[in-house]
Amino acid sequence: MQTFIWGEEFYTGLGLVDEQHHALVDLFNALSECLEASIEVGEAKVQLAFSELMDYTKYHFSAEADLMRQASLDPRYVSMHLSLHGEFAMQVSAMWSARASMSHPADLFLSFLTGWLCSHVLGVDQAMARQLDLVGRGETPAHAYELELARPKDKAAEAMIKALRNTYQVVSRLNLELIAANLTLERRVIERTAELQKSNEALVLANRQLEVYSHTDGLLGIANRSYFDSRLREEWKHALREQTPLSILMIDVDFFKCYNDHYGHQAGDACLQAVAQAASGRMVRAIDLLARYGGEEFVVLLPGTLLQGAHKVAVGICEAVSALNLPHVLSSVADHVTVSAGAAALFPDCETSPEQLVEAADQALYAAKQQGRNRVCTASVFAGRRVTGGGGWSRHLLSASMRSIC
Repeated sequence: MQTFIWGEEFYTGLGLVDEQHHALVDLFNALSECLEASIEVGEAKVQLAFSELMDYTKYHFSAEADLMRQASLDPRYVSMHLSLHGEFAMQVSAMWSARASMSHPADLFLSFLTGWLCSHVLGVDQAMARQLDLVGRGETPAHAYELELARPKDKAAEAMIKALRNTYQVVSRLNLELIAANLTLERRVIERTAELQKSNEALVLANRQLEVYSHTDGLLGIANRSYFDSRLREEWKHALREQTPLSILMIDVDFFKCYNDHYGHQAGDACLQAVAQAASGRMVRAIDLLARYGGEEFVVLLPGTLLQGAHKVAVGICEAVSALNLPHVLSSVADHVTVSAGAAALFPDCETSPEQLVEAADQALYAAKQQGRNRVCTASVFAGRRVTGGGGWSRHLLSASMRSIC
């Protein structure tokens, strides 16, 4: 069914323009049929029909603009004519984009197109044709425009054109209101999207901070036991896959209970913080991890490190803590705070486990305490591959002072 029926009343006498008008009507009717059967034909075909109509409309508008400029029609008329073209293109595009929010989009859209096409062809385009004819017969463009303005009007035709223009204007007004409503909605959506983005960013930041807090010891500001256990499992898998060594240091503050009892818990906390800072200063690689293992005990994870390297790091930590010169009058090995350390290393394989490595480092720490404290003992773990050239315990004495254990 044709929504727009072409008749001789729409002829302008300009062959090219009439031919293009007729083609526009055909495309308009094709779009009308697609809209009426949109469910059956599908959205893709509807979009294609609309695109074809708009592409041809732009082509037609360009052709009319060329005709007017070639004939040098009066600028006042040309400006008015072209502004109507631009207004039409803007409103049609806006209506098409917003049709999903319309209660009866096909009816409103087709009413708008019908009203505009009829009023424009019968009014503006036929006025253009008459001026082109006058200019072609020798009239100046300005005089042709004045004659058009003074031309007697056919009352019946003018009434019909007026009615069509009124229809177009009503729909156009509704269209502008719809555009304004959509712009308001889009602005609100943009504002809300920005708010949500800020909230999401704040949430991501809060989650990251929470993750850091969950991995950090609240007093010392270094990794906690939970994070150490997690990293140990990760590094174990990596070392097992890459066949690289893995070392652990267990470190304990010597006679810390005596220190706490004598100097008080606040001083004890300050002492642990100073020890943690001194040990952190000896962590030269980003992959190395210093963590609080519990109480006054620390643990260091050294991926890709042989026992000799682990021993060197442990000695450096012991020296750094000793260099703090924190007074400790109840220590049996020095007049200041010292630490003992145990180091262990191995190449992970299917016969060993992370717990075995921790146990070996803990046993090495126990040996350091038994042998006088303020020293480093190392342990080799044997399971398919030897880590060091010699087994058993090796010792590094940091102080000659050896007194009873508190």
